[in-house]
Amino acid sequence: MRFIIETSARHCHLSDKDLETLFGKGASLSVKKDLSQPGQFATNERVTLVGPKGEMKVTILGPTRKETQVEISMTDARSLGLTPPVRESGDTAGSASAKLIGPAGELELPQGVIIAKRHIHATPEDAEKLGVKDKDVVSVKVHTAGRGLIFGETIVRVNPTYALAMHIDTDESNAAGASGMVYGEIVKG
Repeated sequence: MRFIIETSARHCHLSDKDLETLFGKGASLSVKKDLSQPGQFATNERVTLVGPKGEMKVTILGPTRKETQVEISMTDARSLGLTPPVRESGDTAGSASAKLIGPAGELELPQGVIIAKRHIHATPEDAEKLGVKDKDVVSVKVHTAGRGLIFGETIVRVNPTYALAMHIDTDESNAAGASGMVYGEIVKG
């Protein structure tokens, strides 16, 4: 069974409190475009992520979350002088620190910067068809012209609110030569 593979570029998720710190009291996120995962969207708002060696603009994804989190690639991390761990989204304890700057303020994140572990979003029905369950770790063959490859250590995340898709970061996407519609399939052995 094949599924779409999407590139997840650098982005952050903000808590309500941090959104107000960066954008002002009463600030809200405005939808730029809906994402493949139901209820998720890219916003028109951006922040500047600052590390010891540099800074870069980062898109904010909505809606707001309980905790602020920044997801970047290994290349981004090196450019900024950061050393974030590779983690599942939401697992930020003891992760890298950085500064975020918005139009109304700035904040020092004592932790929260990660390199997102590649993963597959699946509904329980999709997981059953794929022969996997939540938290399984699988390998995925990526079908691209001239640069197809197999990604190991891909975590499966199962939830009834998900839409079937695999997410990789920009470094992984570039390694696979992924552009346009790209598909993958779980491989054994």
